[in-house]
Amino acid sequence: MGKLIVHQEKVQDSAALIKICPFGAMEDKDGKIEINSACRLCKLCVRKGAGVFEFVEAETLAEIDKSAWRGIAVYVDHVGGKIHPVTFELIGKAKQLAAKINQPIYAIFLGENIGQRAQEILHYGVDKVYVCDKKELRAFNIENYATAFENFIDKVKPAAILVGATPVGRQLAPRVAAHFHTGLTADCTVLDIHENTDLVQIRPAFGGNIMAEILTPNHRPQMATVRYKIMDAPKRSEEIFGSIEPLEIPAEKFTSKVEVLSVTEKPKEIGIENADILVVAGRGVKKKEDLKLIRELADVLNGDFACTRPLAENGWLEPKRQIGLSGRTVRPKLIITCGVSGSVQFVAGMEHSEKIFAINSDPKASIFKVANYAVVGDLYEIIPKLIAKIKQGRNLA
Repeated sequence: MGKLIVHQEKVQDSAALIKICPFGAMEDKDGKIEINSACRLCKLCVRKGAGVFEFVEAETLAEIDKSAWRGIAVYVDHVGGKIHPVTFELIGKAKQLAAKINQPIYAIFLGENIGQRAQEILHYGVDKVYVCDKKELRAFNIENYATAFENFIDKVKPAAILVGATPVGRQLAPRVAAHFHTGLTADCTVLDIHENTDLVQIRPAFGGNIMAEILTPNHRPQMATVRYKIMDAPKRSEEIFGSIEPLEIPAEKFTSKVEVLSVTEKPKEIGIENADILVVAGRGVKKKEDLKLIRELADVLNGDFACTRPLAENGWLEPKRQIGLSGRTVRPKLIITCGVSGSVQFVAGMEHSEKIFAINSDPKASIFKVANYAVVGDLYEIIPKLIAKIKQGRNLA
């Protein structure tokens, strides 16, 4: 990667030069041509700009001393000390990664009066839990939390950091990554690690058409966020492993001018994430009125119903019922997909379901690649028969 340089002294007709760019990436500011963020580095301006523009290759990055960065760290996501379950899932993945490179596992826990809660993390096989217990961290304040997180990284120097893709994690991880000028891969679905501690971060890209494998070989720490119910949490051990280490930060380090006066909790609701049985409507459902068929199947199974992205965008169902990377991640005991093609983004949001039962008229539908049971046929013929069979079985019982 390189950059464009504008030789302002050679500019004669700025309006003509600006018209060269097909992306509108040039602007005339106070008589000078500036390149904005719309630039795609197509280099058309270099070829047609009469020597005004020059493309300069970036200098090769110096190799980082990877041996100075050790261990896999997990951010403990919590509200008022109540640990979010995504934390335990990330600890499970951290244990797998750490075992491959024979390095320790850390947890970073920020808050107030959280010492007792930190003990719970030791039941999951973490080597050290770094606890920063400060009044400045009583409620989530992005500046104070980032300060504490950055202090932890400076002290411990973990090779990789895993953060839950929760409302807090989605704010905190980018800010910390920007501070260290390192990379951050959001919503990873697969994580692996090389022997040299390079973290392999895999996630859908280009609208879900490909699975991108992302590496950060010349920067540390490496950072990734993972959504809830993507990874497997380890079993809780009755024994305690590892230790708790206080993370001392002087009060003057917390310089935020924002004070959180109170926190209002959202009303609790039972969402599709907590359903044991889900029936999902896809594009195979021809019109909104036909969703009653999906709801009826869900009702006879004592389950809940959901949809794919196109149906939510059409306004057929509310967004909170959408499954996929741009919707909710689910992990029911049984999921029945009806007319769902099985895009990468959708599959990433449900592939860890215990049993996947797919109905689709296309025998080559991608959903069949992940399904435990596949039925090729018209959902308008199959679902009524399935409902009748379920009702018949209950009557016989």
